[in-house]
Amino acid sequence: MLELRPNCECCDRDLPPDSGDARICSFECTFCASCAETTLGGRCPNCGGELLARPRRPADALLRHPASTRRVLRPGGCGAVA
Repeated sequence: MLELRPNCECCDRDLPPDSGDARICSFECTFCASCAETTLGGRCPNCGGELLARPRRPADALLRHPASTRRVLRPGGCGAVA
């Protein structure tokens, strides 16, 4: 089950579970659409994987399986991307 992480690893922007702006790779590294498309060119800086729109969990399922509250922040933000 996806964690639905609450923030962009680059800019720390909030990404609620119902956000259409969240992008993830197959390891669930999470970025906002702006960082994913502009700064990262659609590739995860951690694994090199493709960044795609994160699926949204229906509200009733969120009650049973809540989103993660653990914030992950990439050291140096997007500026550390080579």
